[in-house]
Amino acid sequence: MIATPLARSAVLAPYACRAEETRGRVYPEPESQTRTPFQRDRDRIIHSAAFRRLQYKTQVFVYHEGENYRTRLTHSLEVSQIARSVARVLGLDEDMAESLALAHDLGHTPFGHAGEDALQEVLARFGGFDHNAQSLRIVTKLERRYVDFDGLNLTWETLEGLVKHNGPLTGPLAVRQDWLLPGAITEYVARQDLELHTFAGAEAQVAALADDIAYNNHDIEDGLRAGLFTLDDLRDVPLVGPVLFEVVRDYPDVDRSLHIHETVRRMIGLMIGDMIAETRRRIAEFAPKSADDVRHLGQPLVAFSEGMKANDKALKNFLFPNMYRHFLVNRMTSKARRVVKDLFNLLHAEPGCLPPDWRRQADGVGTAKTARVVADYIAGMTDRFALDEHRRLFDMQEKP
Repeated sequence: MIATPLARSAVLAPYACRAEETRGRVYPEPESQTRTPFQRDRDRIIHSAAFRRLQYKTQVFVYHEGENYRTRLTHSLEVSQIARSVARVLGLDEDMAESLALAHDLGHTPFGHAGEDALQEVLARFGGFDHNAQSLRIVTKLERRYVDFDGLNLTWETLEGLVKHNGPLTGPLAVRQDWLLPGAITEYVARQDLELHTFAGAEAQVAALADDIAYNNHDIEDGLRAGLFTLDDLRDVPLVGPVLFEVVRDYPDVDRSLHIHETVRRMIGLMIGDMIAETRRRIAEFAPKSADDVRHLGQPLVAFSEGMKANDKALKNFLFPNMYRHFLVNRMTSKARRVVKDLFNLLHAEPGCLPPDWRRQADGVGTAKTARVVADYIAGMTDRFALDEHRRLFDMQEKP
């Protein structure tokens, strides 16, 4: 039992994940005298190579399109800030919520969803590719920082939240009934049961909604800055339009850039407030007495109200055609997909071109194992490294 760090658990709500009740790590380790197990998880994530690489991984815009656009790293930090604040208000473990917010995008490929789609296509006959499964693979296998084990040896609760933050993966409550469980998850749960048929703890649910709040609102900001759409285009979008009207009314003479910032700021506040209010309503209704009660509730404990869900859907419906499928974004994602496919096809057919550490893990030309090794190599690349590697492998004028 740790003395000082765990004394804080007395102030947590009964339905919070509690560090002193953790189900532990796959590889037993002596406990820290200065940090809870969940704080150690957070610190291991922050110090991982995969986390550092998020600095140069696309959110929507490729890194060289502008330094002011969000990357996977800045997005993860913004999600973390929201998740930690909400966790504090709801009496949850802030460190657990922060860990999951910081780790939720570790498995993303270079070039955002374009890179993931390309890897999914080329890996279709080898089990496919899923960024959430890749996040699990990173923290349980691919990170190599410790002499006693591969991976980060995170607690059961953090791994559970990382895999199930969007809901159960198996059983009648599974978030997707038409989905084959990724091989990386199937392989891992054969070793440690993450109870895929249940919901994750409340901290993971907070991190999932914090992700929604952050990317929706900040994609609006980045889309406006990039000129993909205008403030006028947003006037009829639910939630955004009324907030924008109020901002312009309250500050008619300020620069348009300040209208953007103030609108996004207010929207984030409204969505956070709605999440807290709806979650408190559900807490009062269901009265969970433990983290396990939350897992077996049969529905999320942390949620938006029905009205905010409709607003969130309307916002996504606006962003999809006006930003994510804008022709300028399509042109870049088309190039990005070709880069990823080129890299995979060449390295899968010629694993001798892999760097030595990766080549030693492959087992021949065109095999399933080599396909997964190549996928791990490519998924870990930053945008910049992927473009450089493509030049090195395909441009005869470039040094190999």
